[in-house]
Amino acid sequence: ARPVRSMSGAAPVPPPQISAGMTAKNLADTLARVAQASSRAARPAPARLVAVSKTKPVPQLMECYDAGHRDFGENYVQEIVEKAAVMPLDVRWRFIGHVQSNKAKALVKGVPGLVTVETVDSVKLANKLDAAVKDCAEERMKAFKLDANPKLGVMVQVNTSGEESKFGVEPGDALALAKHIHESCGSLKLEGLMTIGMPDYTSRPENFDALKKCRDEVCAGLGVSDPTNLELSMGMSGDFEAAIEMGSDNVRVGSSIFGAREYMYSVKPEK
Repeated sequence: ARPVRSMSGAAPVPPPQISAGMTAKNLADTLARVAQASSRAARPAPARLVAVSKTKPVPQLMECYDAGHRDFGENYVQEIVEKAAVMPLDVRWRFIGHVQSNKAKALVKGVPGLVTVETVDSVKLANKLDAAVKDCAEERMKAFKLDANPKLGVMVQVNTSGEESKFGVEPGDALALAKHIHESCGSLKLEGLMTIGMPDYTSRPENFDALKKCRDEVCAGLGVSDPTNLELSMGMSGDFEAAIEMGSDNVRVGSSIFGAREYMYSVKPEK
């Protein structure tokens, strides 16, 4: 296995809850399920599988990395910064947790290889991320090996369940935020829309339908002729196959790959 760089100064992590080799096996099984669901949906290529590794130790991530996987998602700023410092540089990091606007710069600066923040839910956060990308141009150009500062991909998080405990804009407000990102945030690239779903973190068909309708409205408002140019991020461990069959381009799967979680970095933020 590829050696992991020293995790000096990082918070202690618990040992893996599943035996060595099982994480890679679970990943392979999940990728196969993604491919089968994508085939049933007549997709030209499989949906993207984001391995959600929150609270899991680096050796488990490295099992996935050594198996060829590169798309990883994290929920906490502290944790993604710590892991990005010790994981290989070609990991494609995606942030999928709530971001307080005052943590935007810490996130962008601490993870130079950050490709997407899926949870933008306010103009204030969009503006802070936009400014952070500009401020961290040198680090990002080095991480991506580019001569120009790469734009940071963002998704508008939509609250499709109506739950007050969930972050995200109301479906009717998604266009306004998307338009602001598209027109006023030159260092960001609007990649699509994201939703979490129901209180138990599963989704129902109406959640998926609500996000698809929201995308249609955003595309119409932005003059995007082909809705598939904006991705849908919906579906987690309990429902990702159904999500793909209903049009998801990006699924976020954690426990099916890494096992049950121990929350150690943070408690769930209050709304």
